[in-house]
Amino acid sequence: QVQLVESGGGVVQPGGSLRLSCGVSGSILMINDMGWYRQAPGQQRELVATISDGGYTNYADSVKGRFGISRDNAKYTMYLQMNSLKPEDTAVYYCKAQVTTPFAGGDYWGQGTQVTVSS
Repeated sequence: QVQLVESGGGVVQPGGSLRLSCGVSGSILMINDMGWYRQAPGQQRELVATISDGGYTNYADSVKGRFGISRDNAKYTMYLQMNSLKPEDTAVYYCKAQVTTPFAGGDYWGQGTQVTVSS
């Protein structure tokens, strides 16, 4: 079994910052690509940023220059530093990891953490 747990969400004013964390636990042999996604009310889930096991990153145009994705492979943890937050960044943020276990491999999701940007 593999579990992903996000933390760090909350309420912040426009222009503020938050740092999200995603910890992966369980029977892990390898974690390949990881990513952050978000879903606002009434909208589809969308990609925010991804990072490969080698550290290659990719960002949605809407967050480029404001968000930074990183990971600590030794701790099985991924981060999302969010700066210059805007009201349109309000959403539930989910982490996803491509995990290989002794039994199988696949994509695993966290339960989500709410980010609200409001004055």
